[in-house]
Amino acid sequence: MILVPGLVVVIISFAFLGFQTSREFKYTKSLDIFFTLFRELNLYYVDETDPEDLVYTAIDHMLESLDPYTTFIPESDLDELNLMTTGKYGGIGSLVRKNGEYAVISEIYRGFPADEAGIRPGDIILEVNGQSIRNMPLEKVSDMLKGLPNTSVEILFTRPETEKPFRKILKRQVIHIPSVPYAGIIDEGIGYIRLSNFTRNSASEVKNAFLSLKKQADLRGLVLDLRSNPGGLLMEAVDISNIFVERGQEIVSTRGKVEQWDHTYRTRFTPVDTEIPLTILVNRSSASASEIVAGALQDLDRAVVVGQRTFGKGLVQTTRPLSYNAQLKVTTAKYYIPSGRCIQALDYSHRNEDGSVGHIPDSLISEYQTRNGRTVYDGGGIRPDAEVEPFPLSRIASHLYVQNLIFDFATLYALHHPDIPEPRQFSISDSTYRAFGRFIEDRNFDYLSETEETLKTLISHAKREKYYEPAAEEIARLQKIISHNKEQDLITFREEIENLLEEEIAKRYYYQEGSFAASLDHDNQIQAAVQILNDRAQYASLLQPDPHREIQTASRQK
Repeated sequence: MILVPGLVVVIISFAFLGFQTSREFKYTKSLDIFFTLFRELNLYYVDETDPEDLVYTAIDHMLESLDPYTTFIPESDLDELNLMTTGKYGGIGSLVRKNGEYAVISEIYRGFPADEAGIRPGDIILEVNGQSIRNMPLEKVSDMLKGLPNTSVEILFTRPETEKPFRKILKRQVIHIPSVPYAGIIDEGIGYIRLSNFTRNSASEVKNAFLSLKKQADLRGLVLDLRSNPGGLLMEAVDISNIFVERGQEIVSTRGKVEQWDHTYRTRFTPVDTEIPLTILVNRSSASASEIVAGALQDLDRAVVVGQRTFGKGLVQTTRPLSYNAQLKVTTAKYYIPSGRCIQALDYSHRNEDGSVGHIPDSLISEYQTRNGRTVYDGGGIRPDAEVEPFPLSRIASHLYVQNLIFDFATLYALHHPDIPEPRQFSISDSTYRAFGRFIEDRNFDYLSETEETLKTLISHAKREKYYEPAAEEIARLQKIISHNKEQDLITFREEIENLLEEEIAKRYYYQEGSFAASLDHDNQIQAAVQILNDRAQYASLLQPDPHREIQTASRQK
């Protein structure tokens, strides 16, 4: 009787040893095959090969078979990693965009070298350090502008309506992009904080912004805007949640294959305010750490989540050092918010035959309960408590934006107007809108409606399949009926076009915060969040269980 357990242990031990030996043999065998193939390829391939390029290509393809968040970071790309984690980089404090053959300054950060040198959005870069950047990829132009702090860069610019190019020598600085680009009072007693990422010290920025708002007004509610926030550092998400919930509360836990990545993260500090009504704005691009904050505060019934279902990234990455200062950013765990759910939407572990991945099927989605007993779900992002879709842009407005005509008009407007009122008081006058109409007419602006593009595709198919000729007259009549009227569209969609103009023009005078401020009063998702905060009965009801859901659950349990 006593020998049997011992025998089982011995058998299991030998089986485990065999498994380990098998895995080690596969490692050794695979690496040996790769090394010999690499050696033979470099020795005998007909053309010259670049060994580094071959290895990096092999690494990238290997990691593509896993998930998009497990990536190789060579030493040359470490600046990008540092920017993602710290929000800092060495540069002149501007963003660039492509506009024709050259790069154009698209945004200036307040108080940094480009701003202090008088560079403006819309200025066109002709040369960097004496080298023409004509038709140069935008990424390369951006890299040329960046560099070590206290080093200089010489840039040749031209400005619309300016005859001669002008040259600036700028000394690079450490550029810190704030995590909170805007905070303010947006309604009587309602505060608003926009959080754009979760870099180092994001929690301190949110806390300071919140304390500042509390000094400015007797706050009755707060909107925390996490829309299009891609996430970042996990501990910043925990500490931001801590601003609104008590110390010692579990916010997120991680579980992975290696036990060292299993950890429960709890709030560590005294909160700022555990009572103020709170709404959190999210959309389909709110991911990772954004989903931890929104999901944790939803699970704890501490906030009403408003907007759209979030991205659905429930995976945690850790950076591991490699040789020659390279790094591996590797997925090491999944994260779980207080109700116990993981909100990962895509299943990378079970790929389809073609290599694609699918969403977690409904049959595998489980129900969980919030602290108050509300039903929430895993497997597909954070579902908002109040679903609000953003107003879609009309075809004409989106084309005006994409074709840089909104941007270019704002550039000319700023050249001829030394100042404008505060962003929330600024509006496009009738004369300015007429000027914009003349401006786009001079640029020969035109576009196709979605219906026209669909008909264009239909005509192409009809011609290829030889059905067009018999139907040519009918198609011509249909084209005439559905043809858009540009002048009428400028009238019909004037409000949203004006909104885009106001945001872009406000940015020229009040930087990024000006653009956010100008958008507040016509952002329907923000207005919905404010309306919920102003209606205490609605706010309270959204944090309570749906009685119909309770009856159904009780019925199943019986």
